Amino acid sequence: MRPTKPGPRRTNKFSARKTVFDGIRFDSKKEAERWAELRLLERAGEIADLRRQVPLELEGRDGPLLTRTGRRMRLTVDFAYTDLRTGLTVYEDAKGMPTRDYEVRRAVAVAQGIDVKEV
Repeated sequence: MRPTKPGPRRTNKFSARKTVFDGIRFDSKKEAERWAELRLLERAGEIADLRRQVPLELEGRDGPLLTRTGRRMRLTVDFAYTDLRTGLTVYEDAKGMPTRDYEVRRAVAVAQGIDVKEV
C-alpha cells in the first residue's frame, strides 16, 4: 500500500474562511464577528432567544414549495432573535456574495412576509 499524498487544500468558492469562535465553527469570519456582536446585545438585554442556522419553510400559494427531489424547500438563515424593543423576530444572514439560489429563496420568504436582513 502506497502512502497517500495530501491533496490540494480546498477553498471556498467565495474565499470565505471557516472560523471558530466560542467553540462554534462558522462558515466565515464575517458570520463569526456578527455572532459576537449579537451575543453582546443579548447580554445587554437588547435582544433575546438568539439562535443560529434557523430553517424557514417556504410556502407558495398552493402549499409548501418542493425541490426537484420532492423535499420541502427552505431558506436557512444564519441568525434569528427577538428584538426586545419591538417584540419582533429578526432574521439575519451574513452574506458576502449572495448566490442566485439564495436570492430566489429570499424573494420567496419576503413574499411570505418574512424579511431577511443581510449583514
